Amino acid sequence: MDIKLDPSRDDLPLMANTSHILVKHYVLDLDVDFESQIIEGTIVLFFESGNRFKKRSSSTEIACRSEPNEACKFRMPEPCQIPVTDTKTFSSKIGYNDFVICGKGEKDTSGKDGNHDNQEQASGISSSKYCCDTGNHGSEEFLLVLDCCDLSVLKVEEVDVAAVPGIEKFTRSPKLRNQIVRELVALPADRWREQLDYYARCSQAPGCGELLFDTDTWSLQIRKTGAQTATDFPHAIRIRYRTKPQGRSVTWTSDQSGRPCVYTVGSPINNRALFPCQEPPVAMSTWQATIRAAASFVVLMSGENSAKPTQLQEGYSSWHYYVTMPMPASTFTIAVGSWTEMKPEICSSNDLATERSFSPSEADFRYVGVCGHMEYPCRFQNASATTQKIIPHRVFAPVCLKGACQETLLPLIPPCLSAAHSVLGTHPFSRLDILIVPANFSSLGMASPHIVFLSQSTLTGMSQLCGTRLCHEIAHAWFGLAIGARDWTEEWLSEGFATHLEDVFWAKAQQLAPHEAWEQQELRACLRWHRLQDEVQNSPEEMQVLRPNKEKTGHVSDSGSSVIRHGLNPEKVFMQVHYLKGYFLLRFLAKRLGEDTYFSFLRKFVHTFHGQLILSQDFLQMLLENIPEEKRPELSVGNIFRDWLESSGIPQGIFLTQGLSTGLQHCRQILYHLSHRKSLLLRDISKYKDRST
Repeated sequence: MDIKLDPSRDDLPLMANTSHILVKHYVLDLDVDFESQIIEGTIVLFFESGNRFKKRSSSTEIACRSEPNEACKFRMPEPCQIPVTDTKTFSSKIGYNDFVICGKGEKDTSGKDGNHDNQEQASGISSSKYCCDTGNHGSEEFLLVLDCCDLSVLKVEEVDVAAVPGIEKFTRSPKLRNQIVRELVALPADRWREQLDYYARCSQAPGCGELLFDTDTWSLQIRKTGAQTATDFPHAIRIRYRTKPQGRSVTWTSDQSGRPCVYTVGSPINNRALFPCQEPPVAMSTWQATIRAAASFVVLMSGENSAKPTQLQEGYSSWHYYVTMPMPASTFTIAVGSWTEMKPEICSSNDLATERSFSPSEADFRYVGVCGHMEYPCRFQNASATTQKIIPHRVFAPVCLKGACQETLLPLIPPCLSAAHSVLGTHPFSRLDILIVPANFSSLGMASPHIVFLSQSTLTGMSQLCGTRLCHEIAHAWFGLAIGARDWTEEWLSEGFATHLEDVFWAKAQQLAPHEAWEQQELRACLRWHRLQDEVQNSPEEMQVLRPNKEKTGHVSDSGSSVIRHGLNPEKVFMQVHYLKGYFLLRFLAKRLGEDTYFSFLRKFVHTFHGQLILSQDFLQMLLENIPEEKRPELSVGNIFRDWLESSGIPQGIFLTQGLSTGLQHCRQILYHLSHRKSLLLRDISKYKDRST
């Protein structure tokens, strides 16, 4: 290919040193100012440290090898040219001093307004031996590294959680701050309300010492004098900061009615320009947020509760959301605008909005046993939640789109939710908000916990586009959110599943006869095959691979840092490789196993891995181990995958032994196949090449 890839420009660094310390909970307290296009306030981070977070190391570009008494630096991409904007605070809280502490002999690199910006700097910390010290190396101090970009950091301090009234009620060591946080994050799931309450109280506690910090292009680096290990480092810190109008995590724009709004845009850099955080997926956390804005605005967010505004003085309102299911910080989403909640008109009994029952045997998707994830209030263990076909939902949009929403979108939500439940079982999330985002939204949809963004384009024409896109985003509740990829380069684990399931959900939502569903799905497969062929012929080869890290997929450096291959490449946003290749793999498996067998397995897989992070081999190995006994003679491991692997030249010799004892070997061959360009251009789909669209 003529197109050259530049790793220093294309790869996205994940800088957080998650191998030694993890954020367990975020408390955000923010003001949204549309006049200055700035979000400003504080975020309090609660940590848990321990050697059990140590990950296998790999030689990534930003990984640094820590050796005793040897200084080392992170390798950084070229600095982003982000101008510094002098802004004024909008916070309704009392003012605070904006300054940075610099260590002895260090040069103060803060701006005139007293803050540090995410730009390349030659300051004391970023150029010293502390830069990549993440453990205990003699006299060196532990350095906390957070993912951070396009932010102005004003102040970092330790939080005196021991000063919270009543904290002694649940801790054995009321005077030891780190011990208090350890016991707080370890509270059992049935005490989640009490836990959230104490998180909120602790976040409002006074500071007890400012911490040294510095920023560079992609990170915020924090240390405390004398804290040599992650265990010694403060387990509750408060960061005062403000976003920038040019920040790449949020978009300031106008809605279809011409009124101002702001929303998070997700990839490529996720939320690091909205708040300092740990971006690697392994840093699964909970959060709560209080957002203040002018009373005319509605605040929507990833939250379990359907928040209502609290009126404040001087024409402002406050909104509070929380999440108790740990998820990567990249899944956090917020949207603030003059949205209107769309209510359905009175529907007849024949309307699509009527709740329908797609009732496979409950034994198909209700399993006995303890969940495999970290402890949290889980819907899969709630008897009433497992049978809830349609979760509570709301639709928001600019008022000018009311008619289109009522006619096209609102009638589709109940049948699509019910269809998804009939296929996969328990809805992972307790409620759903759907927002029609402004016209500059660059995708058809985006799913986050408890909220889905849909493009206004889905409201045009017949219900087909709206229904399929809605089903795609609903599928992400299971694949992409409840079950996430441990390595972000394996996007097919999210997008491939959602693309395959959207057809299945949509056919059930329409209540199509089997032959009608087959015809519809065959047509869509044909169109996708042509799209995939065009993309393979007109895109860089390196970007056509489902597992670009190959055998190093899932590996991180000693500190926990890593890179996302091609994560910043502008072409990646428009590519469909992970959607389409993943889709054709799953379609192939469903046909070879039989749909009843495949979807029965998929429900079991969801129950086993919800609330966890996975790699490709987790899915493939469980699939190989769960071929039903009666199907093994005719559908042995070798028979299932022979045609798929043969089409790319994998030798048949690997199938000399066909029993399940060779499942791991076959799994490795499949993973090899996923790591190369021509993966999934299968003989099984070649029949589409001569069909007319």
